[in-house]
Amino acid sequence: MSLIFGFSILFSTLVNANLQVGFFKSGQYQMIAGEAFKNGYLFSKNSTKEQLHLVTLDWPPYIGDQLCNKGWVFQFTVALLIDQGYPVYVEFLPWARAVKAVESGQADILFPEYFIEDASPSDNFPNKTRRELLALSNAYPGGEIGFIKRRGERDKFKGNLNDLKGTTIGVVRGYQNTPEFDAMMDNGEFVIVKAVDDLQLVKLLVGKRVDLIIGDPKVLRFTVSYSNLSKSEKVTLLRALEDVEPALRYNNLFFALSKKKGNWRQVLNDINKGLYIFNNSGETERIIEMGSSECY
Repeated sequence: MSLIFGFSILFSTLVNANLQVGFFKSGQYQMIAGEAFKNGYLFSKNSTKEQLHLVTLDWPPYIGDQLCNKGWVFQFTVALLIDQGYPVYVEFLPWARAVKAVESGQADILFPEYFIEDASPSDNFPNKTRRELLALSNAYPGGEIGFIKRRGERDKFKGNLNDLKGTTIGVVRGYQNTPEFDAMMDNGEFVIVKAVDDLQLVKLLVGKRVDLIIGDPKVLRFTVSYSNLSKSEKVTLLRALEDVEPALRYNNLFFALSKKKGNWRQVLNDINKGLYIFNNSGETERIIEMGSSECY
């Protein structure tokens, strides 16, 4: 056996060992093994329907390619769709590319997504709204959204976004935040600087390129902690961050389905059915709790 061939087997074994998804069905625990496939991961045991191509992002602690078990949102999503009979191919991409893939019909489902307002414009298709291109599922649990400032600095926000008109604010390109903030942003009421991801967003703030950044504080801190930066760089960034109170709102999460796919209505119905079953049985809460305790 060559060294390269032996390494390939070892790598495949290690990858597959980290691709176990488990859930309860009719009181019986189901364990599904995934495999490396194309640029992502495939789960297809006992599937009866057409394969779904899902695109997502590194968004710890909810989901991430390097997270233990890929994060609870990954586990939840694969379990829900396998339970509904679908083979699932999940690919990790930068967020803007993931959005474009689903809006253009190159992929079936974008996740996790925040609620998308009817008037929210597409960055990929001029004169189109995102809701013309995407259908949203029912909601599942998410997290808070708010502003973060540099530690010790004063801020003008007291709960009214009008106080921030003209302020330079960092956002991640393609992210939804809150309906009120997004509407004011689209109307040009803030000076917006766009980052490609959450780590760059934090660097914009600490580097004094912006006055505030907006996002899920838990995500932003986990992103720094799980980055490839040195320990000293991580400490420097994390110590520089301070949450702005009050938070803007609690944001639920959603699945966004491409309307360019002929079967999107059936898939949407099945997803909503699965969300109801998992929530009603306590499976949603169990998967979240396992994701929070199993790896930390």
